Parts: sequence; C-alpha cells; structure tokens
Amino acid sequence: MVGLKEELLKSIWHAFTALDLDRSGKVLSHNLCTVLNVPHDPVALEEHFRDDDEGPVSNQGYMPYLNKFILEKVQGNFDKVEFNRMCWTLCAKKNLSKSPLLISDEDAFKVWVIFNFLSEDKYPLIIVPEEIEYLLKKITEAMGAGWQQEQFDHYKIALNTSREGLSAWELIDLIGSGQFSKGMDRQTVSMAINEVFNELILDVLKQGYMLKKGHKRKNWMERWFVLKPNIISYYVSEDLKEKKGDIILDGNCCVEALPDKDGKKCLFLIKCLDKTFEISASDKKKKQEWIQAIQSTVSLLRAGSAPPHKEARQKRKELRQKLQAEQEELERQMRELQAANENKQKELETVRKQLEAAAARAAEEEKKRLQTQVELQDRFSLELEREKMVRQKMEEQVAQKSSELEQYLQRVRELEEMYKQLQEALEDEKQARQDEETVRKLQARLLEEETAKRAELEKWHLQQQQTIQMTEAEKQELENQRMMKEQALQVAMEQLKQLELERKEALEQYEEVKKKLETAANNTKSWKDKVAHHEGLIRLIEPGSKNPHLITNWGPAAFTEAELEQRQRSWKGKKATST
Repeated sequence: MVGLKEELLKSIWHAFTALDLDRSGKVLSHNLCTVLNVPHDPVALEEHFRDDDEGPVSNQGYMPYLNKFILEKVQGNFDKVEFNRMCWTLCAKKNLSKSPLLISDEDAFKVWVIFNFLSEDKYPLIIVPEEIEYLLKKITEAMGAGWQQEQFDHYKIALNTSREGLSAWELIDLIGSGQFSKGMDRQTVSMAINEVFNELILDVLKQGYMLKKGHKRKNWMERWFVLKPNIISYYVSEDLKEKKGDIILDGNCCVEALPDKDGKKCLFLIKCLDKTFEISASDKKKKQEWIQAIQSTVSLLRAGSAPPHKEARQKRKELRQKLQAEQEELERQMRELQAANENKQKELETVRKQLEAAAARAAEEEKKRLQTQVELQDRFSLELEREKMVRQKMEEQVAQKSSELEQYLQRVRELEEMYKQLQEALEDEKQARQDEETVRKLQARLLEEETAKRAELEKWHLQQQQTIQMTEAEKQELENQRMMKEQALQVAMEQLKQLELERKEALEQYEEVKKKLETAANNTKSWKDKVAHHEGLIRLIEPGSKNPHLITNWGPAAFTEAELEQRQRSWKGKKATST
C-alpha cells in the first residue's frame, strides 16, 4: 500500500499545486473520493472545508487531511486511468503549453502519467536525464526508428549545466516538439506512446490476435489477448469494449507446445488448476513469443518478483543512488584535501612571516652593528659568525619547506588526476553494466531457445524410437506370415506331387482298360460278322448306358460319378487345410 500511496500522491500533487485550495479544495477532495471509491460523508466534507479558521484544513494544512481521510481508506479497487484522468483534467489547462505540439491531448495525458511513474520520489517532481533517455529509447523502439545516442548526449550535457531534470510539462513539450522523432508522422508517434503507456502503466506485457478453442462448442474464434503480470484477458477486438473472459495465472500454470492437428497450426496449451486453454497463433514466431512471454510471467509469479519494467526502474534508481553516494564520497575527500591544502598554506604563511620577522630583526642588528663597529669589532665578529649560522639554518628550513610545498603540490596534482580517472572509471562501469544487462538478456533468450529446441529434439527422438519399435513389430509379423505361407506352399506342393502320382496311376489303369476294351470290341466285331454272314439279317440288340458319359483328364469313363465326387471333396478339404 505504501507504493500505491506514493503513486497516487504524485498525480494528486499536480492537481493540488494547480488549484486554489481555499476555493477548490472541496471539489478536489470530492472528486478523489469518487474516483478512488472511498466512502465519504458530505456533511463531514463541508465541516472540514468551512471558511473559518477552526476547521482541520485551516489549522493543519491539506496533506494531513488527505492522508487521514482519503488515502488511508483506499483499497485498490479503483480505475487508475480514470483517477489519473481526473487529476490531469484539473492541472492540464493551467500548465499545458499553448504552443502547437506534434502529439494530441490524449498522448500528452499518457506522457504525463508515464512521467509520474518514472519521476523521482521528491517534490517538486522531476524526471532525471537517465529516465528521460530510457523513455525516449522505448518510444523510438516502438516507432521502429534508430536511437540517436549522440544527439541525446548533446541534449543531456546542455540539460545538466542548468538543472537536474525536467518537469512533466517540459517532458511533454520535449516529446511533442518532435526533436527525437523527426521523420515520423503523428499516428506513428501516437501508437508508440500508447504502446509504452500500456507496458509501463497498464502492465501489458504482450497483446495480439490469436484463435481460441471453445470449451463447450469446441469451435475456434479469433480473440484479442492481453497478457498482464497475473492474468490473460481476451476480448472480441482490440478496442477492449467486449471482454469474453480471463485466464488467471499463478505459479502452478504451465505452457506446452502442441503439434498441428485438425487443420490448425502453431498450437499451444495453457494449463491452469481448473481449466486448460488451447490457443492457435498466426505463425511460429508469434507462437514462440507468446510461449516465452507466458513462461516468463509464470516464473516471476513463482519467484514473487515485480513486473520487468518495475524491477528495471527500481534497479536504475538503486544504481543512481549508489553513483550519487560514490560522488558524494569523492566530493568529501576533495573537501578534506582542500582543507589540508589550506592548512599547509597557513603553515607556509606563518613560516614566511617568521622569516620576514627574522629578516627585520637581522636588519636591526646590522644597523646596530654598523653604529658600534669601531667599539665592538671583536664582539661584532663573533655576532657575525653567529648570524651566518642562523641565516644558514633559516635558509635550510626555507629550502626544506619549499621542497615540502612542491611535494604537496605534486600530491594535489596526482589526486586531481586520480579524481579524473575515477570519474572515467565510473563512466566505464556504467557502460559495462549496460552491456552486461544486454548480454544477460541475450543469454537468457538463447538459453530459453536452446531449452525449447532440446525439448523438441527429445520429443522427435521419442517418436523415432516408437516408430522403430512399431516397424520391428510389423517386420516380425510379416516374417511370421511369410513362414506360414511357405509352409502352406510346401504342403500344397506335396499335395500336388501326390495328385500327380495318382494321375499317373489312373492313366496306367486307363490304358489297361482301353486295351481290354479294344480286345473285347474286336472280338465282338468278329462275332457280329460271323452271325451276319451265316444268319443274314439277324441283328443283336445291346443294352445302352443309363449314365451320361464322363470325360476327365485321365480319359473317358476313367471314374464313376460317385468316385469323382469323393475325389473332389478330398481335394477341397486339403486346399482348405493348406490356406
């Protein structure tokens, strides 16, 4: 709740500073209670804002009243966009620039809300150059343009010479002037601002059209999906007017890629505790992007971490605080060195005064010596020697002090050079941290791609093993069928050989019967001729065959009909056995 209170205070601060609370404080409080869903008593509200000096607002100021009667009652069940729009309405007319801008009022409102998110937690609110660079980079990337680092460095140098950062209205003027979006039309800039607003303020991590399979009708419908840190909402269209449902995310959710089926491609599955959702992306790239985005969101939920943009903002703030502490420490050391230098200068000044005083005393003595030169020649000689010795010692002391002074100045120059090197090292460290963050993100992305590819390779390997096992089983089945057919063929060959032998035996029997018939026919003919010769017209009456004549492969009348039917039944039984 502390973080929520700080976010609310920034927007309220703009409205607070733009209004005359003696006349409009009641209106601001009433609007805040309405948009924040805070219950309030109109009678008590009138009591707090009565015109005499006995009311709490008059005695204690507006902020204690705001904290006690409004902010402490906020539960979080309010529309943040509606709250910010109310505060914007109260302060925009007074502060927004009158000069024409390349962005609309709606875009200016979104930039104002983003400013409140990125600004420092101190009043009056400003946004520091590092956060300005971060915001302009995000907008430039959303427009698909290249970032002009050199241009921003010149702007940053000019800004640092005059102040620490920009106010909300100066930031709106900067973006609306088109200084860092040259060549882009209003619509492109507006879409870029809206994309950054959705990510930083509405916590939209990803959004786009996909197909969703229904739970009841099992039909596929196109929906506009919006991924946030703990929920996926899907709508009829991207205008977000008709919401069709939510997918609640937690640490137990998981995402799985599915093979193409039923004419649908690029499928993946979102598994939750109570439901499973089957989704179809437009292409493989979108499918992989959505899977990675949902997996990252679930990982953050498991770890209890904040959304990526909020965590990055906190890290940037901590880095700035660390660099500021180091800068203050360097300034403290420089102040200590400067104080030590001043002390040395005072010591040298004291020595110089002592030398001047000694020189003055020496001149006085010299004058006295000239005046008493005749009377005190011997004494003067002794004094002169003593003065020479004193002068020599003083010169040695002066030389020593001069040497110490030169060493001290050399040390000061070395410390100044060290201070410059430390500043360069801090800049190098800052760039290295940025490079390290970039490499870390790249490594994380490569690791996720490698994990996905490895899982896909393992899946292919498992499918290949199953296919090999099925092929081996089919091969064994075919081998068994071939053995059975070979056995059946061998039995059929043996039966064929047996039939061949039987046919040969039948032919032999047929030949024997044929010879007997020929002999009998010859005998009958001879007998008939004799009867005809002796008896004239006498003709023998022979009985005819009652059965039809049968012709087989073994000749005519080789078998009777009963024998032939018996053989046919035997052959059919053997054929059925072999098959």
